Amino acid sequence: MNWKLHKTCYSLELLGNFYRDGQLFTRAMIKTFDHDFPSFADGVVIPHGLYDLKRNCGYLHLGTSRDTSEFACDSLEDWWLRFGRNLYPQASSILLLCDGGGSNSSRTHLFKDDLQNFVDRVGMPVRVTHYPPYTSKYNPIEHRLFCHVTRACRGVIFKSVALVKELMEKTRTRTGLSVVVDILDRVYETGRKVAVDAKRTWNLVRDAFLPLWNYRMLPNRKIPG
Repeated sequence: MNWKLHKTCYSLELLGNFYRDGQLFTRAMIKTFDHDFPSFADGVVIPHGLYDLKRNCGYLHLGTSRDTSEFACDSLEDWWLRFGRNLYPQASSILLLCDGGGSNSSRTHLFKDDLQNFVDRVGMPVRVTHYPPYTSKYNPIEHRLFCHVTRACRGVIFKSVALVKELMEKTRTRTGLSVVVDILDRVYETGRKVAVDAKRTWNLVRDAFLPLWNYRMLPNRKIPG
């Protein structure tokens, strides 16, 4: 049984007293910086999103470090171990509809290498289909999840990761959308390189149709239990 999960990373947001679009009712004027200077920030928050189309439920992981392929795969693994395997006990594979760039880019070897590690740990094949460049707006996660998350956060100054989590958890729609938000407070290394012989360890099967964007990653070994 193959089932579908939409996956993408939201834009990085700076924490601090920075202006954000939107209107709020307040008791007094709120003064903020009108430019997002990183040197004035108290940190960053990087929302990584997974959207379960069948259940109309979004799962957001808030990173506090860097948007890397390891962060993307950690988000997927955390979702699978905590929710996915219980919600879909009969699942035999996972289908990911990913954007073409960013931390889960179709062109980077790092994403495939980290995805292979995830597949080996959970013992389940993953089919990946990437949207072509500049077409991420057609990914359902954009107009079924992130647009509503943006609306829930409009106008609020992001003072802390806890506040961002609280706001995003309030995301709701009349069609029954619900959102689960967790924090991945781990420092992710940038500048990682894939070993020269790493591709030999990939159990990667490319599709005949658009093979650079469509492929399957299969486990290298069977995980007991």
